[in-house]
Amino acid sequence: MTAIYIGVMTGTSMDGVDIVAASFDPLQLHATLTLAFDPDLRNELMALTLPDDNEIDRMGKADVALAKMIGEGINTLIEQHQLDRSQIKAIGSHGQTIRHRPEHGFTLQIGDPNIITEITQIPVVSDFRRRDMAAGGQGAPLVPAFHQALFQHESIHRVILNLGGIANVSLLPAGAPEQVSGFDTGPANILMDAWCHRYTGQPYDENGNWAAYGQPIRSLLERLQAHDFFAKEPPKSTGREDFNLDWLDDQIMDWRNDELAYDELEDTPENVQATLLKLTTRAIKKAIYRSGMETGEVYVCGGGAYNSQLLEQLRWRLRKHQWTVQSTADLGLSPTWVEATAFAWLAMRFVEHLSGNLPAVTGADGYRILGSITAV
Repeated sequence: MTAIYIGVMTGTSMDGVDIVAASFDPLQLHATLTLAFDPDLRNELMALTLPDDNEIDRMGKADVALAKMIGEGINTLIEQHQLDRSQIKAIGSHGQTIRHRPEHGFTLQIGDPNIITEITQIPVVSDFRRRDMAAGGQGAPLVPAFHQALFQHESIHRVILNLGGIANVSLLPAGAPEQVSGFDTGPANILMDAWCHRYTGQPYDENGNWAAYGQPIRSLLERLQAHDFFAKEPPKSTGREDFNLDWLDDQIMDWRNDELAYDELEDTPENVQATLLKLTTRAIKKAIYRSGMETGEVYVCGGGAYNSQLLEQLRWRLRKHQWTVQSTADLGLSPTWVEATAFAWLAMRFVEHLSGNLPAVTGADGYRILGSITAV
Protein backbone atom coordinates (compact mmCIF):
# COMPACT_ATOMS: atom_id res chain seq x y z
CA MET A 1 0.00 0.00 0.00
CA THR A 2 1.42 3.38 -1.04
CA ALA A 3 2.31 5.66 1.87
CA ILE A 4 0.90 9.17 1.44
CA TYR A 5 2.14 12.24 3.26
CA ILE A 6 0.38 15.59 3.39
CA GLY A 7 2.46 18.76 3.23
CA VAL A 8 1.24 22.18 4.37
CA MET A 9 3.06 25.42 3.65
CA THR A 10 2.29 29.00 4.61
CA GLY A 11 5.08 31.22 3.34
CA THR A 12 6.54 34.64 4.01
CA SER A 13 4.28 36.21 1.39
CA MET A 14 1.19 35.02 3.31
CA ASP A 15 -0.76 34.74 0.07
CA GLY A 16 -2.48 31.51 1.13
CA VAL A 17 -2.03 28.03 2.54
CA ASP A 18 -0.86 25.36 0.10
CA ILE A 19 -1.73 21.72 0.86
CA VAL A 20 -0.54 18.68 -1.10
CA ALA A 21 -0.91 14.93 -0.69
CA ALA A 22 2.15 13.19 -2.08
CA SER A 23 3.95 9.88 -2.18
CA PHE A 24 7.63 9.35 -2.91
CA ASP A 25 9.86 6.91 -4.85
CA PRO A 26 8.72 8.02 -7.34
CA LEU A 27 7.18 11.37 -6.56
CA GLN A 28 3.44 11.50 -7.18
CA LEU A 29 1.00 14.25 -6.23
CA HIS A 30 -2.37 12.75 -5.36
CA ALA A 31 -4.20 15.98 -4.49
CA THR A 32 -3.60 19.72 -4.09
CA LEU A 33 -5.50 22.60 -2.53
CA THR A 34 -4.84 26.28 -1.88
CA LEU A 35 -6.74 28.10 0.86
CA ALA A 36 -7.10 31.87 0.82
CA PHE A 37 -6.58 33.63 4.14
CA ASP A 38 -9.43 35.43 5.80
CA PRO A 39 -8.28 39.07 5.49
CA ASP A 40 -8.46 39.66 9.25
CA LEU A 41 -6.32 36.61 9.98
CA ARG A 42 -3.79 37.57 7.32
CA ASN A 43 -3.56 41.10 8.71
CA GLU A 44 -3.01 39.75 12.21
CA LEU A 45 -0.33 37.31 11.03
CA MET A 46 1.39 40.16 9.20
CA ALA A 47 1.26 42.34 12.31
CA LEU A 48 2.69 39.57 14.50
CA THR A 49 5.90 39.44 12.47
CA LEU A 50 6.99 42.71 14.09
CA PRO A 51 7.04 43.74 17.77
CA ASP A 52 3.81 45.30 19.04
CA ASP A 53 1.46 45.40 22.02
CA ASN A 54 -0.29 42.42 23.61
CA GLU A 55 1.58 39.99 21.38
CA ILE A 56 1.14 36.80 23.40
CA ASP A 57 -2.66 36.86 23.58
CA ARG A 58 -2.92 37.93 19.94
CA MET A 59 -0.49 35.22 18.90
CA GLY A 60 -2.51 32.61 20.81
CA LYS A 61 -5.72 33.52 19.00
CA ALA A 62 -3.98 33.47 15.61
CA ASP A 63 -2.31 30.15 16.47
CA VAL A 64 -5.72 28.56 17.05
CA ALA A 65 -7.42 30.19 14.05
CA LEU A 66 -4.67 29.15 11.64
CA ALA A 67 -4.63 25.58 12.97
CA LYS A 68 -8.39 25.25 12.52
CA MET A 69 -8.09 26.59 8.97
CA ILE A 70 -5.35 24.08 8.15
CA GLY A 71 -7.12 21.10 9.77
CA GLU A 72 -10.40 21.81 8.02
CA GLY A 73 -8.56 22.38 4.74
CA ILE A 74 -6.87 18.99 5.01
CA ASN A 75 -10.21 17.30 5.63
CA THR A 76 -11.61 19.07 2.57
CA LEU A 77 -8.66 17.87 0.48
CA ILE A 78 -9.14 14.28 1.64
CA GLU A 79 -12.88 14.33 1.01
CA GLN A 80 -12.78 16.08 -2.36
CA HIS A 81 -10.19 13.65 -3.73
CA GLN A 82 -11.52 10.59 -1.91
CA LEU A 83 -8.15 9.77 -0.40
CA ASP A 84 -7.84 6.63 1.71
CA ARG A 85 -7.06 7.85 5.25
CA SER A 86 -5.40 4.53 6.06
CA GLN A 87 -2.69 5.39 3.50
CA ILE A 88 -1.91 8.78 5.05
CA LYS A 89 1.03 8.32 7.41
CA ALA A 90 1.50 11.90 8.60
CA ILE A 91 0.98 15.57 7.92
CA GLY A 92 4.02 17.84 7.63
CA SER A 93 2.88 21.32 8.68
CA HIS A 94 5.41 24.11 8.50
CA GLY A 95 3.18 26.67 10.20
CA GLN A 96 3.38 30.42 9.74
CA THR A 97 6.67 31.99 10.71
CA ILE A 98 6.04 35.08 12.79
CA ARG A 99 9.59 35.54 14.08
CA HIS A 100 12.92 34.18 12.86
CA ARG A 101 16.03 35.23 14.76
CA PRO A 102 18.86 32.81 13.97
CA GLU A 103 21.33 35.22 15.55
CA HIS A 104 19.60 34.39 18.85
CA GLY A 105 19.04 30.70 18.04
CA PHE A 106 15.31 31.37 17.96
CA THR A 107 12.45 30.85 15.52
CA LEU A 108 8.68 30.67 15.94
CA GLN A 109 6.04 29.13 13.68
CA ILE A 110 2.38 29.05 14.71
CA GLY A 111 -0.61 26.90 13.70
CA ASP A 112 -1.08 24.50 16.62
CA PRO A 113 -0.39 20.91 15.48
CA ASN A 114 -2.50 19.53 18.36
CA ILE A 115 -5.59 21.16 16.87
CA ILE A 116 -4.71 19.93 13.37
CA THR A 117 -4.41 16.37 14.69
CA GLU A 118 -7.66 16.67 16.62
CA ILE A 119 -9.53 17.84 13.50
CA THR A 120 -7.99 15.37 11.05
CA GLN A 121 -7.19 12.41 13.32
CA ILE A 122 -3.82 12.16 11.53
CA PRO A 123 -0.39 12.55 13.19
CA VAL A 124 1.23 15.92 12.53
CA VAL A 125 4.96 16.52 12.22
CA SER A 126 5.77 20.19 12.91
CA ASP A 127 8.42 22.48 14.41
CA PHE A 128 10.96 21.53 11.74
CA ARG A 129 13.40 24.40 12.21
CA ARG A 130 14.37 24.39 15.89
CA ARG A 131 16.25 21.07 15.92
CA ASP A 132 18.61 22.42 13.29
CA MET A 133 18.99 25.66 15.24
CA ALA A 134 19.74 23.73 18.43
CA ALA A 135 22.64 22.19 16.53
CA GLY A 136 23.99 25.63 15.67
CA GLY A 137 22.21 26.07 12.34
CA GLN A 138 20.11 28.83 10.84
CA GLY A 139 17.02 26.60 10.73
CA ALA A 140 16.60 27.75 7.12
CA PRO A 141 16.38 27.24 4.29
CA LEU A 142 15.22 23.63 4.70
CA VAL A 143 13.99 22.90 1.18
CA PRO A 144 17.48 22.38 -0.41
CA ALA A 145 17.60 18.82 0.98
CA PHE A 146 14.37 18.08 -0.90
CA HIS A 147 15.65 19.88 -4.00
CA GLN A 148 18.78 17.72 -3.92
CA ALA A 149 16.79 14.50 -3.56
CA LEU A 150 14.46 15.39 -6.39
CA PHE A 151 16.34 17.57 -8.84
CA GLN A 152 20.12 17.04 -8.72
CA HIS A 153 21.54 15.85 -12.07
CA GLU A 154 24.61 13.71 -12.77
CA SER A 155 26.00 15.86 -15.59
CA ILE A 156 24.23 19.25 -15.52
CA HIS A 157 24.72 21.97 -12.91
CA ARG A 158 21.38 23.14 -11.54
CA VAL A 159 20.08 25.91 -9.33
CA ILE A 160 16.62 25.68 -7.79
CA LEU A 161 15.43 29.21 -7.13
CA ASN A 162 12.50 29.69 -4.79
CA LEU A 163 10.84 33.08 -5.24
CA GLY A 164 8.52 33.40 -2.29
CA GLY A 165 8.46 36.37 0.05
CA ILE A 166 12.18 35.75 0.42
CA ALA A 167 14.33 34.36 -2.39
CA ASN A 168 16.52 31.36 -1.71
CA VAL A 169 18.76 29.21 -3.88
CA SER A 170 19.69 25.54 -3.80
CA LEU A 171 23.00 25.11 -5.62
CA LEU A 172 23.24 21.59 -7.05
CA PRO A 173 26.61 20.89 -8.72
CA ALA A 174 26.44 18.07 -11.25
CA GLY A 175 27.08 14.65 -9.72
CA ALA A 176 28.44 16.08 -6.47
CA PRO A 177 25.94 15.61 -3.63
CA GLU A 178 28.59 16.50 -1.06
CA GLN A 179 28.94 19.98 -2.60
CA VAL A 180 25.28 20.99 -2.44
CA SER A 181 24.72 24.35 -0.77
CA GLY A 182 21.99 26.94 -0.45
CA PHE A 183 20.91 30.08 1.36
CA ASP A 184 18.50 33.00 1.34
CA THR A 185 19.58 35.69 -1.11
CA GLY A 186 17.27 38.46 0.13
CA PRO A 187 13.78 39.82 -0.52
CA ALA A 188 11.70 38.64 -3.47
CA ASN A 189 7.92 39.18 -3.32
CA ILE A 190 7.86 40.49 0.24
CA LEU A 191 8.69 44.10 -0.67
CA MET A 192 7.32 44.16 -4.22
CA ASP A 193 3.91 42.89 -3.10
CA ALA A 194 3.65 45.39 -0.25
CA TRP A 195 4.71 48.33 -2.42
CA CYS A 196 2.36 47.28 -5.21
CA HIS A 197 -0.59 46.94 -2.84
CA ARG A 198 0.02 50.38 -1.36
CA TYR A 199 0.02 52.19 -4.71
CA THR A 200 -2.22 50.07 -6.95
CA GLY A 201 -4.51 48.28 -4.51
CA GLN A 202 -3.53 44.95 -6.09
CA PRO A 203 -2.06 42.17 -3.91
CA TYR A 204 0.88 41.68 -6.28
CA ASP A 205 2.37 43.01 -9.51
CA GLU A 206 0.95 40.59 -12.06
CA ASN A 207 3.67 39.46 -14.49
CA GLY A 208 5.80 42.35 -13.21
CA ASN A 209 3.88 44.64 -15.58
CA TRP A 210 3.93 47.63 -13.22
CA ALA A 211 7.67 47.28 -12.60
CA ALA A 212 8.16 47.16 -16.38
CA TYR A 213 6.75 50.70 -16.63
CA GLY A 214 9.44 51.97 -14.28
CA GLN A 215 13.18 52.49 -14.40
CA PRO A 216 15.44 51.37 -11.54
CA ILE A 217 16.84 54.22 -9.44
CA ARG A 218 20.56 53.57 -9.13
CA SER A 219 21.21 55.66 -6.02
CA LEU A 220 18.23 54.11 -4.18
CA LEU A 221 19.32 50.63 -5.24
CA GLU A 222 22.78 51.23 -3.80
CA ARG A 223 21.23 52.35 -0.51
CA LEU A 224 19.03 49.23 -0.32
CA GLN A 225 21.97 46.99 -1.13
CA ALA A 226 23.88 48.44 1.83
CA HIS A 227 21.71 46.32 4.18
CA ASP A 228 24.02 44.15 6.30
CA PHE A 229 22.33 40.95 5.11
CA PHE A 230 23.71 41.24 1.57
CA ALA A 231 27.30 41.40 2.82
CA LYS A 232 26.96 38.30 5.02
CA GLU A 233 28.54 35.06 3.90
CA PRO A 234 26.41 31.89 3.88
CA PRO A 235 24.95 30.13 5.73
CA LYS A 236 22.37 32.87 6.13
CA SER A 237 18.61 33.31 6.29
CA THR A 238 16.28 36.25 6.61
CA GLY A 239 12.63 37.30 6.75
CA ARG A 240 10.22 40.10 7.57
CA GLU A 241 12.32 41.04 10.58
CA ASP A 242 14.94 42.42 8.17
CA PHE A 243 12.91 43.34 5.09
CA ASN A 244 9.53 45.01 5.52
CA LEU A 245 7.62 48.08 4.38
CA ASP A 246 8.71 50.15 7.39
CA TRP A 247 12.35 49.44 6.57
CA LEU A 248 11.76 50.36 2.93
CA ASP A 249 10.03 53.61 3.91
CA ASP A 250 12.99 54.53 6.12
CA GLN A 251 15.44 53.87 3.29
CA ILE A 252 13.43 55.97 0.86
CA MET A 253 13.16 58.81 3.38
CA ASP A 254 16.95 58.77 3.94
CA TRP A 255 17.48 58.71 0.19
CA ARG A 256 15.19 61.70 -0.29
CA ASN A 257 17.06 63.56 2.43
CA ASP A 258 20.40 62.91 0.75
CA GLU A 259 20.81 65.94 -1.51
CA LEU A 260 23.65 64.32 -3.47
CA ALA A 261 21.67 61.21 -4.41
CA TYR A 262 18.06 62.30 -4.58
CA ASP A 263 16.54 63.19 -7.95
CA GLU A 264 12.93 64.31 -7.70
CA LEU A 265 12.25 63.30 -11.29
CA GLU A 266 13.08 59.67 -10.46
CA ASP A 267 10.84 59.53 -7.40
CA THR A 268 7.79 57.66 -8.73
CA PRO A 269 6.15 54.52 -7.30
CA GLU A 270 6.76 52.49 -10.48
CA ASN A 271 10.45 53.41 -10.45
CA VAL A 272 10.71 52.19 -6.86
CA GLN A 273 8.99 48.95 -7.92
CA ALA A 274 11.51 48.52 -10.74
CA THR A 275 14.28 49.13 -8.20
CA LEU A 276 12.93 46.43 -5.90
CA LEU A 277 12.79 43.97 -8.78
CA LYS A 278 16.41 44.75 -9.66
CA LEU A 279 17.41 44.37 -5.99
CA THR A 280 16.04 40.81 -6.13
CA THR A 281 17.63 39.77 -9.42
CA ARG A 282 21.02 41.28 -8.61
CA ALA A 283 21.28 39.30 -5.38
CA ILE A 284 20.27 36.08 -7.17
CA LYS A 285 22.83 36.65 -9.92
CA LYS A 286 25.56 37.20 -7.32
CA ALA A 287 24.61 33.98 -5.54
CA ILE A 288 24.73 31.92 -8.74
CA TYR A 289 27.98 33.40 -10.03
CA ARG A 290 29.74 32.94 -6.69
CA SER A 291 28.80 29.24 -6.69
CA GLY A 292 31.67 28.30 -8.98
CA MET A 293 29.34 26.53 -11.41
CA GLU A 294 30.17 28.05 -14.79
CA THR A 295 26.88 27.39 -16.57
CA GLY A 296 23.78 25.30 -16.15
CA GLU A 297 20.04 25.40 -15.56
CA VAL A 298 18.01 27.57 -13.20
CA TYR A 299 14.58 26.23 -12.26
CA VAL A 300 12.22 28.63 -10.55
CA CYS A 301 9.44 27.84 -8.06
CA GLY A 302 7.24 29.88 -5.73
CA GLY A 303 4.88 32.70 -6.62
CA GLY A 304 7.64 34.69 -8.31
CA ALA A 305 7.89 31.98 -10.97
CA TYR A 306 4.85 33.66 -12.55
CA ASN A 307 6.49 37.11 -12.67
CA SER A 308 7.56 37.14 -16.32
CA GLN A 309 9.34 40.50 -16.02
CA LEU A 310 11.47 39.19 -13.15
CA LEU A 311 12.38 36.01 -15.04
CA GLU A 312 13.22 37.97 -18.19
CA GLN A 313 15.50 40.28 -16.24
CA LEU A 314 17.13 37.28 -14.59
CA ARG A 315 17.75 35.65 -17.98
CA TRP A 316 19.37 38.88 -19.15
CA ARG A 317 21.61 39.04 -16.07
CA LEU A 318 22.72 35.42 -16.47
CA ARG A 319 23.23 35.60 -20.24
CA LYS A 320 27.02 35.99 -19.98
CA HIS A 321 27.44 32.40 -18.77
CA GLN A 322 24.50 31.10 -20.77
CA TRP A 323 22.41 29.93 -17.84
CA THR A 324 18.89 28.94 -18.83
CA VAL A 325 15.96 30.03 -16.65
CA GLN A 326 12.75 28.01 -16.60
CA SER A 327 10.03 26.69 -14.32
CA THR A 328 10.22 23.61 -12.11
CA ALA A 329 7.18 22.49 -14.12
CA ASP A 330 9.74 21.49 -16.75
CA LEU A 331 11.08 19.02 -14.16
CA GLY A 332 7.62 17.65 -13.45
CA LEU A 333 6.57 19.69 -10.39
CA SER A 334 4.54 22.89 -10.63
CA PRO A 335 6.17 25.95 -8.99
CA THR A 336 3.06 26.35 -6.83
CA TRP A 337 3.50 23.01 -5.07
CA VAL A 338 7.25 22.66 -4.54
CA GLU A 339 7.43 23.97 -0.98
CA ALA A 340 4.34 22.17 0.32
CA THR A 341 5.66 18.95 -1.25
CA ALA A 342 8.98 19.57 0.50
CA PHE A 343 7.24 19.53 3.88
CA ALA A 344 5.40 16.33 2.97
CA TRP A 345 8.87 14.93 2.19
CA LEU A 346 10.25 16.21 5.51
CA ALA A 347 7.36 14.51 7.32
CA MET A 348 8.28 11.28 5.52
CA ARG A 349 11.93 11.71 6.56
CA PHE A 350 10.86 12.16 10.19
CA VAL A 351 8.62 9.09 10.17
CA GLU A 352 11.41 7.01 8.63
CA HIS A 353 13.96 8.35 11.14
CA LEU A 354 16.04 10.07 8.46
CA SER A 355 17.73 13.47 8.56
CA GLY A 356 16.02 16.43 6.94
CA ASN A 357 18.66 19.17 6.99
CA LEU A 358 21.82 19.86 5.01
CA PRO A 359 24.54 21.15 7.37
CA ALA A 360 26.34 22.85 4.47
CA VAL A 361 23.19 24.91 3.90
CA THR A 362 22.07 25.76 7.42
CA GLY A 363 25.41 25.68 9.23
CA ALA A 364 24.28 23.04 11.72
CA ASP A 365 26.90 20.84 13.40
CA GLY A 366 25.59 17.77 11.56
CA TYR A 367 22.63 15.97 10.06
CA ARG A 368 19.54 15.96 12.25
CA ILE A 369 16.06 14.43 12.20
CA LEU A 370 13.82 17.49 12.03
CA GLY A 371 10.49 18.02 13.72
CA SER A 372 8.34 16.70 16.51
CA ILE A 373 5.15 14.68 16.22
CA THR A 374 1.67 15.15 17.61
CA ALA A 375 0.21 11.65 17.76
CA VAL A 376 -3.42 10.67 17.31
